[in-house]
Amino acid sequence: MDIFLDFLKAFLIGGGICVVGQLLIDLTKLTPARILVTFVVLGVFLQLIKVYEPLVNFAGAGATIPLTGFGYNLCKGAAKAVSEDGFLGVFTGGFTAGAGGIAAALVFGFLVSIIFKSRAKSE
Repeated sequence: MDIFLDFLKAFLIGGGICVVGQLLIDLTKLTPARILVTFVVLGVFLQLIKVYEPLVNFAGAGATIPLTGFGYNLCKGAAKAVSEDGFLGVFTGGFTAGAGGIAAALVFGFLVSIIFKSRAKSE
């Protein structure tokens, strides 16, 4: 029963974040790229004001998988690096914290590009 509750919390929080993104796409003239950047910056900002960490503790993957979670991860990595390395950590911490996810995205993107052929979208 406990795992069902974890799935439910992740689904509701992650789904809520995705609903906000879909509403921004449907109801505004913002481009998808601007919405993505907004979500990453929002994750950083919410972590800076100590709001996002409790959300991550509550929802788990529902809060860490969306783009706001990527911003949270960058901010958390930079804060850790600053405490360990000083000012230089501002520049290195985000890269270190996000390296695993970025590397996975590159590797899987490359593998998918080898397996599948791209073609023009037919209408």
